[in-house]
Amino acid sequence: MSKEDKNDQQEVLTPAQRVRNDWRALVEKVSYKAFVNNIPYLAFVALLAVLYISNSHRALEMQQELTMKHKALKELRWKYMDAKSQLMNVKAETQVIKNAEGIGLKPSLMPAYKIGQ
Repeated sequence: MSKEDKNDQQEVLTPAQRVRNDWRALVEKVSYKAFVNNIPYLAFVALLAVLYISNSHRALEMQQELTMKHKALKELRWKYMDAKSQLMNVKAETQVIKNAEGIGLKPSLMPAYKIGQ
């Protein structure tokens, strides 16, 4: 048979015959022999699926850890700002005078002067 005869036979197929041929082609693709021939490919796809799932879980864990670290950083920043403002209040001249009065010290009435030659 020539190529033209084969093409004519394929073109003459009825819709029912085309469905049967498609069904047979699908069964052949899903058959045991086709499955055995595609084991390396299926194993590769399964490996990729496992890696994808693992990567997804690791990303979620890292995101949660990052969120916790960010919250801790915010809390530490607020503690730092609070301590800094308290230190600024304690270093103020009026506050130093008040604290010194508690132990009996008074501010000098004379201005500071330089001792030198």
